[in-house]
Amino acid sequence: MAGGGNIYAAGVSFDVSADAYGRFMGRFSDPLATVFADRAGGIRAGERALDVGCGPGALTAVLVDRLGATAVTAIDPSPSFVEAAQARFPGATVSSGVAEELPFPDDAFDVTLAQLVVHFMSDPLAGLGEMRRVTRPGGRLGACVWDHAGKAGPLSLFWRAVLDLDPTASGEANLAGAAEGQLLALAQAAGWRDLDSGLLTVTVAFPTFADWWAPFLLGVGPAGVYVAQLEPAARDALRDHCAELLPAAPFEQPAAAWTVFGRA
Repeated sequence: MAGGGNIYAAGVSFDVSADAYGRFMGRFSDPLATVFADRAGGIRAGERALDVGCGPGALTAVLVDRLGATAVTAIDPSPSFVEAAQARFPGATVSSGVAEELPFPDDAFDVTLAQLVVHFMSDPLAGLGEMRRVTRPGGRLGACVWDHAGKAGPLSLFWRAVLDLDPTASGEANLAGAAEGQLLALAQAAGWRDLDSGLLTVTVAFPTFADWWAPFLLGVGPAGVYVAQLEPAARDALRDHCAELLPAAPFEQPAAAWTVFGRA
């Protein structure tokens, strides 16, 4: 999800292929989508669901599996992601647009969810308010953001290594919703009711260090952009420091996301 075009609020381009995004973040976002949908509560046949900032379709896939494609609508500003999701879910409605100006009428959906999106909205409060507007009264709302400000997000170790070598780097800790309590406060300010928040954690296995490191070279998101601008020697130093901080392969990496759920 983004504030417009292919540029997210953090000033980072997501004009990358769906395959690159999947290799970089899909390894974490795909398993998260299942537990996130589970926590959204009782997604049942006959309901209409909206996936805000769908990307290539990690959460969309779960919604289609549970509701059927014709009951699912998804939206994202990235043309490559929209194209990939349209091809992957031909029966669903997938369109281009931003969270801050959802092109849907009031009360159009029973369930509206935003996975790993709020921190890249140009105006998170407006985006969460739009999610409430398009959801029927009493309908369910949910959002989640990786724990970038803590030590449990999927990129926390990477940014720790970056800051060890480059203390001037900004990382992703200051993005909206990335710290404890922020997502809850935003949802409350946007008018969500009956709020519940917490952490969801998934664990991903890596057979080798190369399996973990290689996707950082694909230029995806703030981390990928940071790696791409490094000189080769600095990139190698960062790679080696990440390897020092990680357990010996094979290893597992937990990844936690802050969540908030509520009703419109």
